[in-house]
Amino acid sequence: MSKRFLVTVFMLLPMVSSAQDAAYCGDEGVWLQILGSGGSDITDQRSAASYVVWHGEHARLMVDTGSGSALRFDEAGADFADLDAIVYTRLQAYNTVDLPSLLEGSLRSGRERVLPVLGPADPNGESTSAFIDRLIGPEGAYPYLSRFLGVDSPGGFRISVRDVMAIGTRRWAEFGTDNLKLAAIPVHHGGLPALAWRVEIDDYSVVFAGGFSNQKGTVAKFAEEADALVVHHAISESARGRIRDLYSRPSELGRIATDAKVRMLVLGHRTTRTLGMETINTGAIREQYTGPLIFGDELECWGL
Repeated sequence: MSKRFLVTVFMLLPMVSSAQDAAYCGDEGVWLQILGSGGSDITDQRSAASYVVWHGEHARLMVDTGSGSALRFDEAGADFADLDAIVYTRLQAYNTVDLPSLLEGSLRSGRERVLPVLGPADPNGESTSAFIDRLIGPEGAYPYLSRFLGVDSPGGFRISVRDVMAIGTRRWAEFGTDNLKLAAIPVHHGGLPALAWRVEIDDYSVVFAGGFSNQKGTVAKFAEEADALVVHHAISESARGRIRDLYSRPSELGRIATDAKVRMLVLGHRTTRTLGMETINTGAIREQYTGPLIFGDELECWGL
């Protein structure tokens, strides 16, 4: 497998990442890699927010398949056959759009086992299974990929879609493999079904909270003592109006990280609303949180 050229960080000291020195992930242990560090903007020269969790040399979990993530997945040296699951925080275009490319590109990956795909659903009929059917089902946008849903898949494997209800505050924890365990809780993102995910590998845990306004007030408990809390850094402290129904301000992110006692806070989904405002927003976060703080960039990797 090719080396994964990334950034290292000394985790023992509170810091803000500079993302300057090139290095690569280790061949052992658990690593969090940022495939895409942007949002839906097309002027930020970033892929949309998406992540991989490595266990040794194996990419075990992919979180969201945002625009540009297929390219970054390749650049990271990840092997599609190694994935235990793909999970979605939301079902918007910019954080799902590369799934068809990944599936079509996997034809020669050598994968031979079912690929679980998990994501949010709500009682109104919006669900990951319905989304996948509209995308690659027999009557979907890419019907020629529908064979990935059946036993006659051209790639030698099929995908298995599982809906996780994104209502209320109940914790869902009904998925595990020999390599990892997954849990999820609903989070508030306007009126869209949205989930935060927690993955546990060996004795390490990473929480991908995505974009949330924390109206449910459940993220801190869900992320309790996680090694990394990954959040969307989509708005500044001065944000007003409807956008605050979608995302948390920097000070709120810092408070949640402190309440959860996480080892480090990772700011992904960096948008044109926050790029260039790192110093100001760091100040707002530091009023609440003093631990390691990382402003995520493309293909960075962090050892847990």
